[in-house]
Amino acid sequence: MSEVRKFTKRLSKPGTAAELRQSVSEAVRTSVIVEKPKIIEPLDYENVILQRKTQIHSDPHRDLLLCPMDDVSESTIPRQRRTVCSSVPQNAEKEARSLFAKECIKMYNMDWHTVNYKYEAYSGDFRMLPCKGLKTEKLPTHVFEIDEDLKDEDSSSLCSQKREIMKQGWLHKANMNSSLSVSMRAFKRRYFYLSQLPDGCFTLNLNKDEKNCKDTKGSIYLDSCLDVVQCPKMRRNGFELKMQDGYSHYLAAESEQELEEWVTTLKRVIQSSTELLLQEKRNGETIDYTLDDESSSQGKSESVMGGLGRSMHSELMKYARETDQLNKINRNDSRHKLFTLDPETQRLDFSGIEPDVKPFEEKFGRRIMVNCHDLIFTLQGCVNEKSDGVPTNVEPFFISLALFDVTKNCKISGDFHVDLNPPCVREMLSEVTGQLAREQNAGASRASLPVQPRVSESLLQFPKQGIFSITNPHTDIFLVARIEKVLQNGITHCAEPYIKTSDVNKTAQKVLKAAKQTCTRLGQYRMPFAWAAKQVFKDNQGSLDLDGKFSPLYRQDSSKLSNDDLIKFLLDIKKPEKSKLQIIPGQLNITTECVPPDFSNSITTSYIPVKPFEEECEKVSVEIEEFVPEEAKYNYPYTVYKNRLYIYPLQLKYDNQKTFAKARNIAVNVEFRDSDEETDEVLKCIYGKPGGPLFTTSATAAVLHHNQNPEFYDEIKIELPIHLHAKHHVLFTFYHISCEYNTKASTKKRDSVETLVGYTWLPLMKDGRVVSLEQQLPVSANLPAGYLNDKNGESKKDTHLHNFFQHCQMIQSGSQESPADLVKYLKCLHAMETQVIIKFLPTILIQLFQVLTMVTKEHLEIAVNSTRVIIHIVSKCHEEGLEHYLRSFLKYVFVTNKSPSSNSWTTHEVLATAVTAILKQSADFLTINKLLKYSWFFLETMVKSMAQYLLGGNKIKMPRAQRFPDTYHQALQSLLLAIIPHITIRYGEIHEEARNVNVALASFIKRCFTFMDRGFAFSLVNDYICGFSLKDPKVLTEFKFDFLMTVCNHEHYIPLNLPMTFGRTKLQRVQDLNLEYNLTEEYCRNHFLVGLLLREVAVALQDCPEIRHLSVAVLKNLMIKHAFDDRYTVYKNQQARISLLYMPLFELLYENITQLSMKSTFVVVFVQASRDDLMFTYPSNQNSRSNTMIDKDLGFSAQNGHVVKREDSRGSLFIDHSAPDTTDGMHRRSSTISRVPPLNRFSQYEVKSLLMCFLHIVKTISEDTLLAYWNKVSAQEVMNFLSLLEICLVQFRYIGKRNIARSQDGLVSKHFAPDRKSQTMPAMRSRPGLMQTKLQQLNTMDNSFTLNPDADVTHQSLLEGNIATESSLIVLDIIALFTQSFKTQLLDNDGHNPLMKKVFDIYLTFLKMGQSEAALKHVFASLRAFISKFPSAVFKGRVNLCAAFCYEVLKCCTSKLSSNRGEAAALLYFLMRNNFEFTKRKTFLRTHLQIIIAVSQLIADVALTGGSRFQESLSIINNFANSDKAMKATVFPSDVKDLTKKIRTVLMATAQMKEHERDPEMLVDLQYSLAKSYASTPELRKTWLESMAKVHVKNGDFSEAAMCYVHVAALVAEYLHRKKTFSSGLSAFKKITLNIDEESAMKEDVGMQEVYYTEEILVELLELCVDGLWKAERYELIAEVSKLILPVYEKRREFEKLSHLYSTLHRAYSKVIEVMHTGRRLLGTFFRVAFYGQVSVMLLSLLIKRGQIRRLSEISQRLLGLYGDKFGAENVKIIQDSNKVDSKQIDAKYAYIQVTFVKPYFDEKELSDKKTDFEKKHNINRFVFETPYTLLGKKHGGVEEQCKRRTVLTTTNTFPYVKKRIAVVYEHQIDLKPIEVAIDEMKDRTAELQKLCSTAEVDMIQLQLKLQGCVSVQVNAGPMAYARAFLDDTKSSKYANKKVKELKEIFRKFVQACSIALDFNERLIKEDQFEYHEGLKSNFKDMVKELSDIIHEQIFQEDMMRSLLQNSMHVFRAISGTSADLGYGSPCHSFQTTL
Repeated sequence: MSEVRKFTKRLSKPGTAAELRQSVSEAVRTSVIVEKPKIIEPLDYENVILQRKTQIHSDPHRDLLLCPMDDVSESTIPRQRRTVCSSVPQNAEKEARSLFAKECIKMYNMDWHTVNYKYEAYSGDFRMLPCKGLKTEKLPTHVFEIDEDLKDEDSSSLCSQKREIMKQGWLHKANMNSSLSVSMRAFKRRYFYLSQLPDGCFTLNLNKDEKNCKDTKGSIYLDSCLDVVQCPKMRRNGFELKMQDGYSHYLAAESEQELEEWVTTLKRVIQSSTELLLQEKRNGETIDYTLDDESSSQGKSESVMGGLGRSMHSELMKYARETDQLNKINRNDSRHKLFTLDPETQRLDFSGIEPDVKPFEEKFGRRIMVNCHDLIFTLQGCVNEKSDGVPTNVEPFFISLALFDVTKNCKISGDFHVDLNPPCVREMLSEVTGQLAREQNAGASRASLPVQPRVSESLLQFPKQGIFSITNPHTDIFLVARIEKVLQNGITHCAEPYIKTSDVNKTAQKVLKAAKQTCTRLGQYRMPFAWAAKQVFKDNQGSLDLDGKFSPLYRQDSSKLSNDDLIKFLLDIKKPEKSKLQIIPGQLNITTECVPPDFSNSITTSYIPVKPFEEECEKVSVEIEEFVPEEAKYNYPYTVYKNRLYIYPLQLKYDNQKTFAKARNIAVNVEFRDSDEETDEVLKCIYGKPGGPLFTTSATAAVLHHNQNPEFYDEIKIELPIHLHAKHHVLFTFYHISCEYNTKASTKKRDSVETLVGYTWLPLMKDGRVVSLEQQLPVSANLPAGYLNDKNGESKKDTHLHNFFQHCQMIQSGSQESPADLVKYLKCLHAMETQVIIKFLPTILIQLFQVLTMVTKEHLEIAVNSTRVIIHIVSKCHEEGLEHYLRSFLKYVFVTNKSPSSNSWTTHEVLATAVTAILKQSADFLTINKLLKYSWFFLETMVKSMAQYLLGGNKIKMPRAQRFPDTYHQALQSLLLAIIPHITIRYGEIHEEARNVNVALASFIKRCFTFMDRGFAFSLVNDYICGFSLKDPKVLTEFKFDFLMTVCNHEHYIPLNLPMTFGRTKLQRVQDLNLEYNLTEEYCRNHFLVGLLLREVAVALQDCPEIRHLSVAVLKNLMIKHAFDDRYTVYKNQQARISLLYMPLFELLYENITQLSMKSTFVVVFVQASRDDLMFTYPSNQNSRSNTMIDKDLGFSAQNGHVVKREDSRGSLFIDHSAPDTTDGMHRRSSTISRVPPLNRFSQYEVKSLLMCFLHIVKTISEDTLLAYWNKVSAQEVMNFLSLLEICLVQFRYIGKRNIARSQDGLVSKHFAPDRKSQTMPAMRSRPGLMQTKLQQLNTMDNSFTLNPDADVTHQSLLEGNIATESSLIVLDIIALFTQSFKTQLLDNDGHNPLMKKVFDIYLTFLKMGQSEAALKHVFASLRAFISKFPSAVFKGRVNLCAAFCYEVLKCCTSKLSSNRGEAAALLYFLMRNNFEFTKRKTFLRTHLQIIIAVSQLIADVALTGGSRFQESLSIINNFANSDKAMKATVFPSDVKDLTKKIRTVLMATAQMKEHERDPEMLVDLQYSLAKSYASTPELRKTWLESMAKVHVKNGDFSEAAMCYVHVAALVAEYLHRKKTFSSGLSAFKKITLNIDEESAMKEDVGMQEVYYTEEILVELLELCVDGLWKAERYELIAEVSKLILPVYEKRREFEKLSHLYSTLHRAYSKVIEVMHTGRRLLGTFFRVAFYGQVSVMLLSLLIKRGQIRRLSEISQRLLGLYGDKFGAENVKIIQDSNKVDSKQIDAKYAYIQVTFVKPYFDEKELSDKKTDFEKKHNINRFVFETPYTLLGKKHGGVEEQCKRRTVLTTTNTFPYVKKRIAVVYEHQIDLKPIEVAIDEMKDRTAELQKLCSTAEVDMIQLQLKLQGCVSVQVNAGPMAYARAFLDDTKSSKYANKKVKELKEIFRKFVQACSIALDFNERLIKEDQFEYHEGLKSNFKDMVKELSDIIHEQIFQEDMMRSLLQNSMHVFRAISGTSADLGYGSPCHSFQTTL
């Protein structure tokens, strides 16, 4: 209670309430208040479906209401393998013992398990739809006038018409300038064509030259020519064309003969025209006007259409057959869906770019094929006689190829062993090979290999093609070939013969002989010999180096054989200049190439054939194992069985052993055994080499000669058994090899060759894991029994994974393990290496999900920890960019547990619970963040689990409410509630995580609609959306729309929204439907998703631009999707039903109609006035003041709600581009105008998208629905609906290729900005992972304008043209339906009602917006229908409709497109004919007058271009009249011809206006002469005066513009006065301007009947006058205008307007005081301009008023430039003085211009009346200038001989006037004698001093300048010169005594003025000017003394001066406010003033 009291107490303070109101109003102004939408609970979907089962099943479109039954299915896809058969051995599953091995084998063998959604293709964005609706047929190219070449006259031009040209030739034409006399006219040489128009009229066209006949500069229409008269006096060979109305054209031929020809021809033409006219008149007079009533009425009742049907003209007959139905059918021909034309749907075809989730498969890097051809050493010879003497290598060599990565310092592939020896060389080893084969077969008791279908041994005897794979290609990868030979001696020794080049044959024989012996004895042993290398890639992109050859063959260095040493050598050979390697002469020929895609006959590293494989192939290519880098990103999940061991003996340290005497040439032999018992045999599982068996029992490394510490580089590859046990081990046996060959030795070679020198062994298993990594093994001298018990190796790999699987195996075997142990092992899995995770990903995940579901509900901790491990694995995959493996796992591998026991969970249940538990553990935020970031995996797992649960147990057939237990529903609600805070609260901290979980959750809920109770799914959506609020930041709102977009993209979105009636269930007519067109609660509940979306869009439209853009995109894309969904395009009414769902969108659009009606270049204003339409205006460039300033400075109240715009003004939505300068303050005055803030201004994308949706709906819904809607909504909503149609026409208008190209250029930089976001594809955010990436790539690619900008502009133009056409046709359809249905309402008050005005505005907008040729054809048809339907509105009601109609159609008559001109001309004829019929065939006066007015307006706006085109249109009209059979017997044809004749008369002015476009004065003069000629016709005169005002405003001549407005207002006032509806007429305006009597010429003839002026229009015009006068700074006149407005306001009781008007008057008078005080107002400077020269010497004087120009030089230069352009700069001269021009000195060749500065002239009576500066500059028509001269003829002389001529000029009108140039009608000159000149000069000086001393603020500088000129002048100049000349006794007698006395008196006054001025100066100066002042005083005293002496009297007396000064000081004190005791000689420093 105390708080309330405190508050009320606070309010009681004075001013508090006002303060509160102010703060509230500010808050309202600065923020958009949007109520939080009420929470609406969704309907119980399943119940509604059940209850309305009958209604739904009886619905013809039940497919829109029911989800299909076959929506989801499960399938098993057989695993696709690249090999011919499975890589898994046949007995693998039986033999495997460990759980891990079993699971891996099971994984490699399993088929894929998928869940299929039949309609999934429909569940994405519209771009992913499977149908080809997006691929429309080829779009037609529409023709628009805007794209036609501006300079190119089309086929209607004079030349191209191929008319008969009767005469052509050069003539000189006089320039038509009303301000020049005939003799002064400038003749210009032009080429003339005399031709006949199609309607029989003759025209004289003029061009600049005979070639350029297209560029017609003007036309003279001879049907208004009365006579041709020769006039040689004007110019030689000159003649005059006398036109009607006393107007003439002056021409001159080039010769007498030409003159005769032209005059004769023209006379003949005029005579024929006259005869034709008389004939027509006679025809008209013979008509019997006494038609009986029946026939008269028949003329009307027959209908215009009936009459046209009997026409002789085919076009008219065609129009006669038109009906609304036929027009509709014609419009529907070749139409396109509007959405197919949307630029977004025209992009790349997105169907099928859904990132294909592929099953797991073997991955390969860059695959290259190595072809081994030959190895040739320089040392060659013939091995045996059978080889036909072909030289070969003299001993066998063996090659092993492998890849090395220099960057990573490692070997990256297995070895590819190649034997390139020729057969003859291989024979050297045949004995050894055979012996080894026999030993292998005898030694191995069993193959012991897993059973696999390998290729036959014969194919792998000598392979030469190997296929290598490189995952990470770059330039530092080398293919290395190591070359070995049979063990013989040291490397250096063996290589020496090959290096030496002397005596090759002898050396070869020697080497051959030694080789044969060695091969026989040591054939199975190898030694290193040489190596070579080749760079594989040219660049890091993997381009294969196909041209590169192998390096030279380098000799092996026995001390540097390891891989590390080799890599160092490879670095060296990259820099050949540093390489010091020994080269062996020879060449290795091996090539590399890319592996083709369909390569056949290859085998895997396990020798299993790869598809395609031919059974009878002769050779195969062997794939070589790639050693993928130990980085996760290069690894992939294993999918094939590989169980191999690679052994690399590195080094033997044997220099310290003392056991064996011989241990130098050491060979190491490797065997794989499964027991240490002596009786057990060796396993045959080591991969063999070329020429030998596929698998062997042992392998021997290369031997180094005489080396006790040998290094090895050999690779031994072993195929391991499926199950490894503790006894499996590798046995290494060491031998000393005896290389010396002794012929005397025993024959037991083997005993003598090998000497055993040691053993070592390596067990493969330790703690159940395979031993790996580098091992150091001790060597034993012998092999004891049970040797395996002595030692073990070690392994560090995969410990945690092994332990986990081992523990799981124990649990599965039934042992009772504590849950804590399992949790421990689960936690340890976090330490797994990422690459291990990737390699065994499916196996690990399957096991984890099994653990997850096999635990009981009591052990939630295990489930949580399992989920944590899965989170860890999922995050690792994402971090490495390998999330697609997770998708593959989910889609193909994951299977939920089929039959859970009662106490265990299904996967989806346990995941929901575990994820919720983790999200609630606030401490572990890192895991939570990862879970949120990668939540899609868990939610999609739940979805698949749910699907398999339902499908597996056949629960899918159960009612949805019973499918899942309540506990699961609760779990999902808990999960949702757990997720929401992380999004809505933590979004700033974890933006990406929040975004991801938002989209994932949307996708999950979307799938819930498929499986669960849909009402429950709706509640989830509702709960989630309720988590957001209106105060959310932008990012959260984006999340919300991303969520909604994903959910709304559900494939069965339409059935989910139930597009059905929820009222009565019985069948009902459409008209009775309970149309749902508002966002009511019931609507939002029944159609939940669409209601929710529209509510959110409604709020978003008040938000920031990004949110608006996103919301609009979501809505539009959804509607496009419906339109293109082929499921809903089968039947006609399906789309209509769908569109009904979106009808509440209308309401949203009405609320935002202001923003929608904006254009990017316009500022929109909504005017709250009597008019209900919208208007556009350009932002003002000239006025930089703020709006508040404008409001304050304008002449009348802004808040009166009236905008000065005539009721019949053309267009309600925009102002024509040609007139941007209409009255500057016109549309900005009202403070009720609500500007749209820039932030809330809709972008073009938003506007067009919303309007496209609107048009789609109105086009799609049925006509019955539209009619029902119009009948149900309010009148205002109908108006809004129509306004939207009008806005559509404006917004979708076609802007032309040039502008499109310009806008595209602007977009390029935006599109390629580094932080560019997708602007048109918001769907990107809805697709996580790979799909998002792909779509964004495509979007970026598609938006690129750099590929082919021209093609892009062409396509964009094509699209925009089609959009403009289609949108126009849609609007035509709708407006046609509206006019048919609401004819009565439209005809109310004879069409003078807002509804008709709005409909008519729409029709006019079609014409204003420049439609395509195709669309205009239909527009004109609709306009004809409109005229036929509403004749009374056009011809009887207000004139506005007819006037605006004529204006726009006439503009179309000048179209560059002939079809448009034809249609427009036909429509005009149709209008006239209808008018004629409407008046019962009496007249078409209204149309006649309005067409003339429209032509005048068009000329005034310089909008009537294309003269020849307009001629053609007039001809078409005449032809229609002549061929209209029904009109033959009436006056109609002659009246039509008379009208066209008048139009052509008016058209004469167009060429001149065009010519003088750059000369504003000349342009105004032309318009003035036209306005004068129409003085009797108010509407036409008004048109021209308004046009003059526009020109003046444009040029900144505001006074003249204001006078134009005053004249227009006076015209209307006089009209109303004569009609007795207004009290004052012209007389009221005489105080404003004396020129106003011109407006009294108005005639009250028949034309007056068609004028509809009202008091309202007059008030608007008077307000415009106030505005104009304010700008002209003529504030004094505002009161006079206000006197006329005030009575009207008082009569209407409009007190607010009265208040503002008085406020304006107050400000006006304040301004008057201000300018009088400052003197800073320029009301004009005046100049007399006289022209001389050219033909004859005649003077024409003009008086020009200049506003901005003050100096004589400025106007002189301007005139020189202007007339220099016309006559040539060299032909124009400026006369520099103002003396009278001597006609004898004028050269007729030149044009002379004399410019003289003049001042207003007043006689004494006028001066006494005109007190203020304003009065002296307003309503003036007399001016004066002075010219000095002497009697001797000189210009200047001494003072006693200096005379002066004063010239007074009188003008025809007073200034200011409606134009700036007024002719001088009278000149009066006064000559002044020398003494009179002196009197005049002294008077001026005295007056200047007096004026300076009487001002409020004395200007000290000006005062001192004047004083100096008066008292400190030279001896022979200044005032004293006059005194000496005329007052000296010796000279004064020469002059009249009266004049001398007058001069003396003036000198006395002059001395007084100087004395007062000096006293003022003394008081104003500071100390630094004291000396200067004393000098002035001294000069003054000297002047007074001399003057006293001359006139013999004491002029200066102290007493007299003191009294004078005291009097003057009274004045001064009154001004300055100083004390009264201030004395005349007061010292300067005591002088005080407030100045």
